[in-house]
Amino acid sequence: MSEKLRVGILGGTGMVGQRFITLLENHPWFEVVLVAASSSSAGKLYEEAVEGRWKMAMPMPEFVKKMTVYDIDKDFDKIVAEVDFVFCAVNMPKDEIKALEERYAKAELPVVSNNSAHRWTPDVPMILPEVNAEHLDVIQYQKERLGTTRGFICVKPNCSIQSYAPALTALREFEPKLVVATTYQAISGAGKTFEQWPEMVGNIIPYIGGEEEKSEKEPLRIWGKVENGQIVPATEPIITCQCIRVPVLDGHTAAVFVNFGKKPTEEQIIEKLKNFRGEPQELNLPSAPKQFIQYCEDDNRPQVTLDVNYENGMGVSIGRVRKDSVFDYKFIGLSHNTLRGAAGGALLCAELLKAKGFITKK
Repeated sequence: MSEKLRVGILGGTGMVGQRFITLLENHPWFEVVLVAASSSSAGKLYEEAVEGRWKMAMPMPEFVKKMTVYDIDKDFDKIVAEVDFVFCAVNMPKDEIKALEERYAKAELPVVSNNSAHRWTPDVPMILPEVNAEHLDVIQYQKERLGTTRGFICVKPNCSIQSYAPALTALREFEPKLVVATTYQAISGAGKTFEQWPEMVGNIIPYIGGEEEKSEKEPLRIWGKVENGQIVPATEPIITCQCIRVPVLDGHTAAVFVNFGKKPTEEQIIEKLKNFRGEPQELNLPSAPKQFIQYCEDDNRPQVTLDVNYENGMGVSIGRVRKDSVFDYKFIGLSHNTLRGAAGGALLCAELLKAKGFITKK
């Protein structure tokens, strides 16, 4: 393998930034050479900047402890000079994130973002790598708008949709028409642990700001197509969602009901789920699950404690496919919200971008 690509993590002190750091330790293609954050952390050693705030179960990797944290704003020129691309996981108002990501892209750096700010920018691809790798075709049009030759922005979708959108993608030939999904979402999706959020212990909160709209609309953009230099969302299926915060640390579960235009058998559904593959599997990307979707035969699966780390948290677990008395079928889905749903999904996007030649050495 040629020399590793040099990576910067913008927002590297937060929960998603920490997850990026743990995932990128000893990565075969990428090497973290700098971490940047807001001015409150800038200038400190990384271990000082996150002291008392390290949220990962595993210890902080040695390679990052003595790195001096850069200021995402004031150290802009230094950051641009030292890296081949950046991951963005900053926690700022959406309009500020938009401006920040465009500033880095216009400085000829590819930006792979975990943020939602650019998910609806028409020429920014929102990639679930197994599902819509062809949307990378829109990058050439984005570069024309930005006036860049190598700089661009690519985003990953919301964590809430990972537990059901892949399954519905596997069943596209049966023409899903109407989907009702209720998601039961882990507290790490809010960047919290139980120590920080004790009121979540033994509790359920029936509201997560903005999440229901994202859960209903983002799958349609992923299933859309590139037309006239932008992504035009699909119009079917109609999706309606409720999103509920539950006392689980990691793992979003979805209860899903579906009506199909062409009604499949239960056996056909399970076969399609098990055999579903995408470009990450064909390309054998380092973070790609070998088997993207596992089908759990036991009635009491998938369970968070047993299945959330399936394929290192990068796979999706589906169970309980059965006929319904109102809809055609119903099923349960589970995905890891901070791995597949956040940093891991963005890392897989970056691997796809590198494999396709969009991210290269400077």
